[in-house]
Amino acid sequence: MPASGRTAGRGCSADEGPRCPPRLARSPRAPAAGPSLSTPPEQADGLLGPAAIRELAQELDLRPTKSLGQNFLHDANTIRRIVRTADLRPDDVVLEVGPGLGSLTLGLLPAAAAVTAVEIDPRMAGRLSRTVLERRPDLADRLTVVEGDALRIRELPGPPPTALVANLPYNVAVPVLLHLLELLPTLDRALILVQAEVAERLAAPPGGSAYGVPSVKAAWYGEVRRAGNVGRRVFWPEPNVDSGLVALVRRPPPAGDRQATFAVVDAAFGMRRKGLRAALARWAGSPAAAEARLRAAGIDPSARGEQLSVTDFARLAATDEVQP
Repeated sequence: MPASGRTAGRGCSADEGPRCPPRLARSPRAPAAGPSLSTPPEQADGLLGPAAIRELAQELDLRPTKSLGQNFLHDANTIRRIVRTADLRPDDVVLEVGPGLGSLTLGLLPAAAAVTAVEIDPRMAGRLSRTVLERRPDLADRLTVVEGDALRIRELPGPPPTALVANLPYNVAVPVLLHLLELLPTLDRALILVQAEVAERLAAPPGGSAYGVPSVKAAWYGEVRRAGNVGRRVFWPEPNVDSGLVALVRRPPPAGDRQATFAVVDAAFGMRRKGLRAALARWAGSPAAAEARLRAAGIDPSARGEQLSVTDFARLAATDEVQP
């Protein structure tokens, strides 16, 4: 979906591998030399408006790309609404993925003790601290910028984050959310802005057509709900679709093994039009073995994947394998 800048950080080279370490941008107290924004703050709280967004993009020679999901929030009221909906506490450490030009970052800083921003584009990662210092110098020491790919990070500097608040790129929203929830158990809440269709799928309950792999896997980590709609006109460039807010509050996962449960979920929805006896035949070893494990879990073999809750999937994954 779009982003405040919807991006995450510098990608690692092929030889660096998945454990490529994140890179810290310069301290906000010692920003890289460069021109300051000539566009004055349109709001008393220093938030970026359309003119400032375009000036920053021109300064960085930034041409927003669909591949990185670069659509930038420029509406101050939308930023304030997102921050209010996040319901942050003064002692929260916020993780923001894809801060882009800093629209949402500037809104988050007054509401939390610290913000760690992970940005994949080196130009925007290098500019963000200076933008905050220009707009909100009183809050600049609360910001840490990490230049890196959110899907590849394995650790973050500073205190562990307690809340994820991010305007996630459409094309990686679900993988980023699931990766961070698994990597960072200290995250007890999340509020993400994603494509409206993705929001519907993430928050869908069992039984509907929108319920699927993202719904079940997100539910492993917590209670998920829709938290509002966001129109396309508050972004630059304007995307072709509307967006939606999704809130997650972490709770203990179901009893069982996450990887084993996710494997069953993938198998069940890989053939979602079929009953589970047929859909899980390869996973279990045969249709008869699938039926035996389904019955052992108390699940009707003729049911379909969209009828099962995450607890049902965990119980099924925990059943004993059936020997041929």
